[in-house]
Amino acid sequence: MSTSAQSEIAVSPTSTAALQLAALLQGTGLSQEKDSGWIRVTGEDRIRWLNGMVTNSIQQLKAGEGNYNFLLSVQGRIQGDATIFARVDDLIMKTSSAQIPVLMALLDRFIIMDDVELADISGTWSDILVAGPQAASLLQRVGLAIADLEPLTLHKFMWNDAEVSIYLAHSPLVSRYELSADASTSAKLTNALQAAGAVACEEQSVEWLRILEGTPQFGRDIRDRELAQETGQTRALHFAKGCYLGQEIVERIRSRGNVHRTFSGFRLEGELPVAGALLEADGKQVGELTSVAAIPLPGETATRYFGLGYVRREALDRGSAIVYPGGVALPVSLPFSLPAASSAQPASEISERV
Repeated sequence: MSTSAQSEIAVSPTSTAALQLAALLQGTGLSQEKDSGWIRVTGEDRIRWLNGMVTNSIQQLKAGEGNYNFLLSVQGRIQGDATIFARVDDLIMKTSSAQIPVLMALLDRFIIMDDVELADISGTWSDILVAGPQAASLLQRVGLAIADLEPLTLHKFMWNDAEVSIYLAHSPLVSRYELSADASTSAKLTNALQAAGAVACEEQSVEWLRILEGTPQFGRDIRDRELAQETGQTRALHFAKGCYLGQEIVERIRSRGNVHRTFSGFRLEGELPVAGALLEADGKQVGELTSVAAIPLPGETATRYFGLGYVRREALDRGSAIVYPGGVALPVSLPFSLPAASSAQPASEISERV
């Protein structure tokens, strides 16, 4: 990196985040996942028991396969989320570190006469996100043969005589690879990926990517008052698996055909609101914004405002004008559609600019 580029980045953090977002959308970006957590589930009854605790089918998973899940209360309200993988001798749950104590306490409460043990194994390895349209080719360039990797399938690779676990995560806009290894291997792998052209990305640019993808985050977009179908995350639900905690409410909503409000993306015109801003239509409250951001898209001179949140279905069905304090919220389907200029640029050019 040139001295002039370093100086420019030092005085312009917003510009730095914009270049990082360009790498995530057009090349390859990488980020240390400092807030990820893992729970290990062992015992002879683990599969049957955990299948009765979460919204997706655990009993159908083969070794290495995973799926996304909600954990619900008896009233059907979301208490947490996790991606769960089956292994030969255990099940492992990936979630945010902030959820670990809550989920451990929730799950432990329902271990009655079951042969099940829970363990927080978050410190076992270090997690890296590698994302972007060129992420796959870059990973292969550093010696990780990930061609034809199936989504949410955990694979182990040997890299420099060390084990690295990789899976292709949920990625509606660009490819997202989640890598786990011991701390030393993770540091060496990070250096190798950056030397190959990956751009190190901070929290801001990764958050912008999440919003553009339209992926709700537990604790921000998903709270403990939300119902599963309100979030629009049907990937977390399995309707033929049998009984589980909160299943009665999920099934009741499915049989009725819809919920009163739904998760949506919004293009915001006017002032940038704060998260939590209320939405109104025809003088009535119809929803709220849960995530908002001013995002500088690659190739565009003007920063655009984007939001995620909930809106009542009748407001959408009527086509009512939806407003918030300071502007208008235009509902759009997710993920957000991006201009062609945001979708393709050589990774080398982005890396040089950063």
